[in-house]
This record gives sequence, C-alpha cells and structure tokens, in this order.
Amino acid sequence: MTDARKIKVNGREVEVAPNLTLLQACEAAGEEIPRFCYHERLSVAGNCRMCLIEVKGGPPKPVASCAQNVRDLRSGPNGEPPELFTNTPMVKKAREGVMEFLLINHPLDCPICDQGGECDLQDQAMAYGRDGSRYEENKRAVEEKHMGPLIKTIMTRCIQCTRCIRFATEIAGVDDLGLVNRGENAEITTYLEKAIESELTGNLIDVCPVGALTSRPYAFNARPWELSKTETVDVMDAVGSNIRVDARGREVMRILPRLHADVNEEWISDKTRFIWDGLKRQRLDKPYVRENGKLRPASWDEAFSVVAAKLTSTAPARVAAIVGDLVPAEAIKALKDLTDALGAPHRDCRQDGAPLGARNGGAREGYLFNSGIAGIGRADRILLIGTNPRWEAPLVNARIRRAWLADLNLKIALIGEQCDLTFAYDHLGAGAESLAKGGDFLKGAERPMVIIGMGAIARADGAAILADIASLAAAAGVVKDGWNGFNILHMAASRVAALDLDFLPKEGGRDFAGILKGVEEKAIDVVYNIGCDEFDASRLNGAFVVYQGHHGDIGARHADVIFPGASYVEQSGVYANMEGRAQMTNRAHFPFGEAREDWAIIRALSDRLGKALPYDDLFALRQAMIADAPALGRIDEGPTGAAPLDLSKIGAKGAVSAEPFRSPIRDFYMTNPIARASKTMAECSAAMTGAVRMAAE
Repeated sequence: MTDARKIKVNGREVEVAPNLTLLQACEAAGEEIPRFCYHERLSVAGNCRMCLIEVKGGPPKPVASCAQNVRDLRSGPNGEPPELFTNTPMVKKAREGVMEFLLINHPLDCPICDQGGECDLQDQAMAYGRDGSRYEENKRAVEEKHMGPLIKTIMTRCIQCTRCIRFATEIAGVDDLGLVNRGENAEITTYLEKAIESELTGNLIDVCPVGALTSRPYAFNARPWELSKTETVDVMDAVGSNIRVDARGREVMRILPRLHADVNEEWISDKTRFIWDGLKRQRLDKPYVRENGKLRPASWDEAFSVVAAKLTSTAPARVAAIVGDLVPAEAIKALKDLTDALGAPHRDCRQDGAPLGARNGGAREGYLFNSGIAGIGRADRILLIGTNPRWEAPLVNARIRRAWLADLNLKIALIGEQCDLTFAYDHLGAGAESLAKGGDFLKGAERPMVIIGMGAIARADGAAILADIASLAAAAGVVKDGWNGFNILHMAASRVAALDLDFLPKEGGRDFAGILKGVEEKAIDVVYNIGCDEFDASRLNGAFVVYQGHHGDIGARHADVIFPGASYVEQSGVYANMEGRAQMTNRAHFPFGEAREDWAIIRALSDRLGKALPYDDLFALRQAMIADAPALGRIDEGPTGAAPLDLSKIGAKGAVSAEPFRSPIRDFYMTNPIARASKTMAECSAAMTGAVRMAAE
C-alpha cells in the first residue's frame, strides 16, 4: 500500500488507503461501527447518523464516519497522525440519541415482524440504544405500498435510510422508488402504486435494515432459528450465484444470497430467490410405467426391468441420450459412460441447438465467458450480439450497468432485439447483416468485449454466424495478450460441464435435432432423457422414452418410463457456470418419496443391464469425472485467460439467414420445470406480462 496514510483508531496506529471512508478505516482497525443507511455497494447517503464517531482536532461534535474520507483528516500540530475514537462518552451519547429518534415512530412490533431475529434495528437498539424512551406522543402511521407479488410492505417501520431507493436506481436500474414529502411526512413510495419492474427486486428485502420490506411469499412461514441452513449454488441460470437454502424438514422455506465477489457479489435474481415453492409442487416421487397409453406407479425393480428389456433388445445404433439444463455433472458423466458401454453413438446436451463444444472451437475457451463476470468492469467497449442479458443473466446485466455508470468512456452496442437493458447502448441492427457494423464499433478499443447470446447462435445457421462473429472479433483484437473478451453467454446451468465432458454425438452419431428427426423417421427407437423439458417433447412420441427428472413437466408427459430424480437442493453435484468455474451444490434435504440422486439411478440401471459402471460411490464417480474433465475438479477457479484461443477455429463458414436475432426467453419467470411449478413465479409472470402490455399500449 504505497500511498497509505497513518491514523490512530482508539489509540492504535494503523495504515489505511486515503480513499477509504472513516467508517471503513475504523473497521480495518478492528472496530465495529453501527450503520443503517451505509452499504458497501451503494452510494453514500449519510442520513441515518448512526455511524457517528469522534475526530480529535475536528469539530466539537460527532462526525458521520460514512460521509468523510481519510484524506480529509488533518494531522496534529506537529504532524501527528489523525486520531479517531469510537467509544468515548460523546460517541455513546450521540448514538443513544440517534437510536432514540429512530424509535420515536417505530411500531416496536418485533414479535409479529418477519424480520425479527435478523433485524439490524433490533440488534443495534440492543447494543447501542437507551434502556427506555422519553417520548410519550402518539406514533405516526404510514400507508402500505404496492410493490408487486414479491415484496410485503409495512412502511410504518421504515426509518428512511433510502437503501432501497439507491439499490433500485443504481443496481437494478429502475426509477420506481423514491422519497416524497419532508420531515415527519417523509415516506418512501412507488409513486404510481405499481409493481417494481425489475428482475432483482428481492434484493430490496436484504438491503432493508428493518422490517419495512419483507418477503411476501415467506411471510409468517418460519423464524430463522427454526431453519437448517445449507450453502449451495443456484441453477436457474448459468451465472452460478452462490446461495443459502433454508429448509425445515423436507421443505425449503426460503433462498438467500451468499457473498461471492467474482460471481454474484451479494445479489441474486428474483427467480433464484423465490423459486422455492416450486421445489415441492408437481414432484415426481415414484417410478412410473406407461401401460395402455396411461402412466401408472411402479416399483423401481419393475421400472428397471422394463427399461433393461427394451435396451437389451434394441440395437445400439437405435439408442439415443439427451441431457437437460439442470443436470449435475456427475449424472452427465454417468450417462456418458453408460452410452459408451452400450455403444450408442447418438447423444447431445444442446437442446437449443447451439453449435458449441470442443470440436467447434478447438479449445474449452471457445464456449466460455472468458473475460469472467467480474472482468466486465475492465472492458472499454462491449458488443452484445443476440442476447437480452437482463432476462438471460440478470446479474451479468447488473455488472454491465455498474461498469457503464463507473466509466463515462465505456461504449455499449447491441445487435438483436431492442429492449430496456437499464443502460444506454447503440442499436446497430437486428440480425447478421449488421455484424460488419459491430466490427467497426469494436475497432480501436484497448479491451473490446463481445458477448454472444443464444439468440444469435441457437438456430440452424448458428455455426456460420458464430464463425462470422469470431472473424470480426479477431479483426478487432478481442483476444490478445492479457485480455480475452470473447464471451458466450449461456443460459443453462449444466451446459458448460456437459461440454467439458464432451456429451456430444460420437463418430457417426446424431445431434439433438438429428435425434428428433431420427425418431420421426423411425431410425431411433429408444431415447434416454435426463431433464430435457425446453423443446417439443411430442416429437419423441415415435420412440420408447425414458425420462429421468424431478418434476412432472413437458418431458415426463411424453415418457414411457419415468425415473424420479433429485433436484439441485436434494443432491450434491458439480456445476460449471458460464465462466467455466466449477462449483458444488450441497444437499439441503433428502429427495421426496422414492426419488433418488441422478447418478445413482444410472449406476443402478447399468448394473441391471449387465454393464455395471466402474464406481460405487460419489467420490469414485467424481474421480472418474475429473479424469475426463480436469477443469471440473478445480472448484471455484475462475477464468485465467492463460490458454490461447484460436478464433479461426470457432464455428463453421456457411450461408447465413437474414432472420433477426431473437432472445430465446419470452417469459423470464417460466424458463424451467421448477419455475413452471412455482405459484410465485406464475404470479410474477402474470403481473409483469400485464405491466409490459400496459406499457405497450
């Protein structure tokens, strides 16, 4: 720390950076500073005054430590380091006075408040407040506000810290919240009494230091001390947000974010946070066998016997396997080994048809978000192609917005559908004919970044478009020493791990579209489907379909045998996010009914087929998986950018359609089986669809 400055905190000398606030400097020295309005990732408001400290040589009154920097401190008359005090009688009296004012109108309804036990106001009133109040006047009351189906408001509890306003404006990029009136009449409102139109609204619950904003779906369901807490990883998109799952018995009660500076910081999307009620609805909890056109419950032994009989009587060249978006890497490895043992060449993990994989790029970096999610802040030009990151990866979109706010010189352009991304951008065109403009846009940038969405490449001419994008990226210097700005924005949590494991067609095998066509042409008789639900499953009706999954969704409706699997909160599994960062989920509770972990089902089936896979436990399977794809063993290792990427090997030259790029997501809240089973997501979908329709009118 070359430009560090010496200061004294409670008599102890420390060196800190001069750009730190006094609050940060005190905490660096090991002192705890109470606060309500201050938040590390939001702008400074300085309006709660709870962080008061004493500065020697400063004004004869307490100083708000969040609103003054170390560089503003004056040294002593003889050059002595500035001195700060956090525990003097002046500070104690000031904090007690602030707390007394904050509680004047607070309803003090802790026993019935959902924030009880996790409330900053409650904790700090105990630690820094007085033991009584001198105010006997009537408390004021404030009307509740409508903030949509996710946020429950009791605004009488609000202490006007404005954290929610700053989060909505700065991070989420919506202007739906604000503070109106002054003095005693001040209140935070949504202006027009409408739902907050953002995919990040649930984070308002986390930033609120009191019980003014709480979770509507979770209201009155549980107390925090009743819940078992499991640290795990989200699979609703390919960001790999770090989360904590709170469960009571076999019921998930809520999902909260965990801090990971390089991935999701401390935010999560609304789909990640409120999906939990879908985890217990429409579940597959026992095996099923189709008989006389109808599915009926069966035992595991019977289900295995039916499938084994069909597979052993079918030629390997007429057997196919497909993998969906929420499947852990261990199950993908097990199914790959089973298809190899059977000699079946037809398999694919790309149900959207994106032409990605080691064979299409020559290297793993050909299908990764190579700059890393945290690396977005280093770019000086960003070109978005065929993507709507606000829906496909809300936290990536928030990173782009933060970079746009922080760097006035950052330029952003979009080729594809125009939409509100919460930041300004140049719209260069709608389809492939505008790629040349994208190349011109990137020229001259020191750290250019290309972000390629599935809307551009998950189509029939995707390989040709990918090759054209790679060509313009090469010409613009997107990949150079110390910088790799070639980024694929995935939407499926399991996709990167499946590509790492090469769950792709073998020599002479069919890809996903080819498998569907093969079924229709009577060339494929058996399809093993793990969790594929985002396609027209009725196209498999000509084959014998084995569906393995955890929800009775699209894939299960067209299955002949159903194996009930475990969801991501019911099994330990490895997922690689869009950066290629391997992360591990942990089991929060056991699967429902007779459901089993995905890899264990495949291992048991292989035994019944007489082709037992060479591992009997999860550890042995992971050893085999890591031998197959070493990157999956490097847990939480982000993109290094060390491996070279030859852009000339990306994609394949060919004819390109004039059809405009279109994001695959048409409804943010209905993108997977868990979401479609969630009542909360259905309410959000209805509310936001209505809001979009009203805006269009």
